[in-house]
Amino acid sequence: MSDQVQEREHFGSKLGVIMASAGSAIGLGNIWKFPYEAGKNGGAAFIIIYLGAIVLVGMAIMIAEYVIGRRGGKNAVGSFKALAPKSLWWIPGLMGVIAAVAILSFYGVVAGWTFEYLFQAAKNSFAGQTPDALSAQFTSFIQHPYRPVFWQLLFMGITCVVILSGIKKGIERYTEILMPVLFVVILILAIRSITLPGGGEGVRFIFHPDFSKIDGQTILNALGLAFFSLSLGLGAIITYGSYVKKNDNLISTSIEVIVLDTVIAILAGLAIFPAVFAYGIEPGSGPSLVFITLPNVFQQMPGGMLWGILFFLLLAVAALTSSVSLLEVVTAYVSEELKMKRRTAIFISASVITVVGVFCSLSQGNFNSLRIFGLNIFDFLDTLASNYLLPIGGMLISLFVGWRMKKEDLLDELSNGGLLKIYAFGLLRFTLRYIAPAAILFVFMNKIGLI
Repeated sequence: MSDQVQEREHFGSKLGVIMASAGSAIGLGNIWKFPYEAGKNGGAAFIIIYLGAIVLVGMAIMIAEYVIGRRGGKNAVGSFKALAPKSLWWIPGLMGVIAAVAILSFYGVVAGWTFEYLFQAAKNSFAGQTPDALSAQFTSFIQHPYRPVFWQLLFMGITCVVILSGIKKGIERYTEILMPVLFVVILILAIRSITLPGGGEGVRFIFHPDFSKIDGQTILNALGLAFFSLSLGLGAIITYGSYVKKNDNLISTSIEVIVLDTVIAILAGLAIFPAVFAYGIEPGSGPSLVFITLPNVFQQMPGGMLWGILFFLLLAVAALTSSVSLLEVVTAYVSEELKMKRRTAIFISASVITVVGVFCSLSQGNFNSLRIFGLNIFDFLDTLASNYLLPIGGMLISLFVGWRMKKEDLLDELSNGGLLKIYAFGLLRFTLRYIAPAAILFVFMNKIGLI
């Protein structure tokens, strides 16, 4: 790719669009958060509500982001400026860029943890460890002054290599390799997990419908998970949309990305929880599940070293495909809005994010006393992005396409200039105008504790 700002690449194929977009959506959260939320909120009953939320809210906003990106033809901010010049509608795009910076800053730290644990799994370091020893090992590692930083720097370096190669030869080519690898690894882990003696309890944990657990909070959890699991509101789909060719079907692309994202999330549940239940271990959430509970499971399994390597390889791949999209959001913005060469923009963007990430890493140890609104740097950036920037940005995106964009322009973009037959267009526009903003507003208010 030429280094000139004016020249823009496009994805070479629809498969490239789907793999890159799915890679953006499928991250560390899919591997543990979806199955855990499903299990504790009613299993199959929760999944039904989640799928409904995906159809009603997630798909509509994903389509909206693709429309903004492809029709605007620029980065997350520039696309809004192209579609609504001399207005303040560029603000949700900027919120997405800021969210991408914040998320990648702490996400790179957690991704670095997966590299460390992949290394430890390859050394068979989990063998013979008690749960308390594994917990102490994890705490000692994340509080170490330089080991987590080393892995974070390595992870960010690999992310930069992908971005430096451009859209077609970088993002598209690498995601077309990494996503099949991710799928094969998670499928192998799922088959092994459900065939363990006692693994059926883990399957029931995820899929047994328990409607007694369904209440208003469960519905809000499903709505929030449907929105956040697709990486909406942070400019990634808008940015990728600007690289989509004019003859690609945006609606079918959105559906295929969502299906792939959901299948991977369900397979993650099958890979994790049957194994956890087979060894009588209480399933936990978040880092405790991934970095403490599962190493305890692996060291009890026959061939546990191999399964540990495969699992942390899976996490590392999922983290990389997501980080690539986050860095591309920031790079495209810096390159196009600040009129910089792409390579310079990559260097500046990655450097700023990495430096902030170092402080995030150190906030788990030596810098833990440094607080912003009572939170350490890691938790502050997580809260800022997840609770404020993403839901508000997503809601504004929905309102923009639903109200500010002309009905004729939206239909023209979705139908590829009238070449495609569009079904339920009225329902889509109604959803973007009313249902999606209201749903996200409820999620936002729940996140900040108002309801």
